[in-house]
Amino acid sequence: QVQLVESGGGLVQAGGSLRLSCTASTRTFTAYDMAWFRQAPGKEREFVAAIGWSGSTYYRDFVKGRFTISKDNAKKTVWLQMHSVKPEDTAVYYCAAAAAYEPKTPDRYKYWGQGTQVTVSS
Repeated sequence: QVQLVESGGGLVQAGGSLRLSCTASTRTFTAYDMAWFRQAPGKEREFVAAIGWSGSTYYRDFVKGRFTISKDNAKKTVWLQMHSVKPEDTAVYYCAAAAAYEPKTPDRYKYWGQGTQVTVSS
């Protein structure tokens, strides 16, 4: 069991930067893979980036070179550093956690934060 709380969303101009934070309430933070997803109005939720329990990172193609996911195990916090943001990055961003020992299936992320709104103006 893990509870997640996101913060850091807001309004930013195209080309600017923003850093999202996610704090986890769990005694076993390192037992989870962490990820960021986003959902724009009228669209399905989509994967953005993930960081495995051991620190390995994964990115969807459209954010490679612009976004960076990182974490601090001691602080039980994961960040998504966003650079060169585009209007199409506008969405509600969600932090998610998956038990590292679970099978790597599409629905493996079982724990979700409440989301934080990111709006990129042109």
